[in-house]
Amino acid sequence: MALSTLRIVWLYPDLLSTYGDRGNLLVLAHRARARGIDVEPMQVRSDQRVPHTADMYLIGGGEDGPQAVAADRLLQDGALNRAAEAGKPILAICAGYQLLGSSFYANGRAYEGLNILDLRSDRGPSRAVGEIAGDAAPQLGIGPITGFENHGGRTHLGEAVQPLARVTAGIGNDGATEGAWAGHVIGTYMHGPGLARNPRLADLLLAWAIGVDPSQLRPIDDTWPERLRAERFQALTAAQ
Repeated sequence: MALSTLRIVWLYPDLLSTYGDRGNLLVLAHRARARGIDVEPMQVRSDQRVPHTADMYLIGGGEDGPQAVAADRLLQDGALNRAAEAGKPILAICAGYQLLGSSFYANGRAYEGLNILDLRSDRGPSRAVGEIAGDAAPQLGIGPITGFENHGGRTHLGEAVQPLARVTAGIGNDGATEGAWAGHVIGTYMHGPGLARNPRLADLLLAWAIGVDPSQLRPIDDTWPERLRAERFQALTAAQ
């Protein structure tokens, strides 16, 4: 492996941490340690500086007020933008996903985003709540994705990003696509937490962080994650 200790920053848990998003950190740590990689989880609160020396960054979801505060503080800090420019993997969920774009809507008005991803978000005609699934971009090699969404926004993608997936159930960005990715940055509306339901996505992020192809990661026992995935897909089929 390209490094012995994986430093994962969980950004602003005091502002952005809803619907089990901390689970993404736990999943990544487990899957790394199962392969003999030491993990140093770093929880960075909103009153602390964001370290620029980490190997991966995670952002969760949150309500409008905390989302606006988080965007303002991340803009002032600048470290997350520098991390993206350096090619560090970033996984952003829901409100965290929206604030990576050029603008998002909160507290009844538009706010400036971080401009890390070429997208913008506004309010949708209804709230998207429930199971979400889709066929992920073939280039990522992660297969179908599954998660839980709960958001009132709609996200519009620009030319410099690609959808994370084409929606087969749920709303995602707009009822047709879900999430976005460019380089080593992934944004998604999938709570759940998303990585517990999508181990191949977790391994893709790990591979990016340690500088190897996902095929080079040692296989681990995914019996329980695959059972969870099968259960969620079966529930969607039964509901149709």
